[in-house]
Amino acid sequence: MSNIFLVGLMGAGKTTVGRALAKKLDKRFIDSDHEIEARTGASIPLIFEIEGEAGFRQRESEVIRELAELDNIVLATGGGAILRPENRACLKAHGTVIYLRASVSSILQRTSHDKNRPLLQTADPRQKLEQLSREREPYYLEVADLIIDTGRPNVQSLVQTILTQLESCSKGQGGDKTNPTS
Repeated sequence: MSNIFLVGLMGAGKTTVGRALAKKLDKRFIDSDHEIEARTGASIPLIFEIEGEAGFRQRESEVIRELAELDNIVLATGGGAILRPENRACLKAHGTVIYLRASVSSILQRTSHDKNRPLLQTADPRQKLEQLSREREPYYLEVADLIIDTGRPNVQSLVQTILTQLESCSKGQGGDKTNPTS
């Protein structure tokens, strides 16, 4: 399958890693959240404010369904995209799904000044992230073809790890889904 879909909590590095991975593989990079913003002309926080999370998730499902039909893309999905069974099935059916797993501490560090994360606009972002992690982890694991821990020193070494794992999978050496260095 020519498509690669990145899943994981917000701040796990899906957009950053996705861009670098797409460049390395000569694929088109798309971020589903950016696509939703471009189509609606509204920011994610504004969509959440007006339509609530349910309205946003509906838009997200439509965008993922359309984008998954494309060929030769690397798609960074929103952190909650895996909450809907139809999204998980669509991703599994149309490409290789890579779960970028990050610790709550590293996500907090990466997102501390980002006001574009509506679910973290709370009195206790750490508690919210821990809750999201507990709720979503089973879905990330269910959908993932590969699990990559993002505690790497830099994006390029992370991309290299992903490329090595993809190569192993394509040679039929699947076995354990996680990267050997975790």
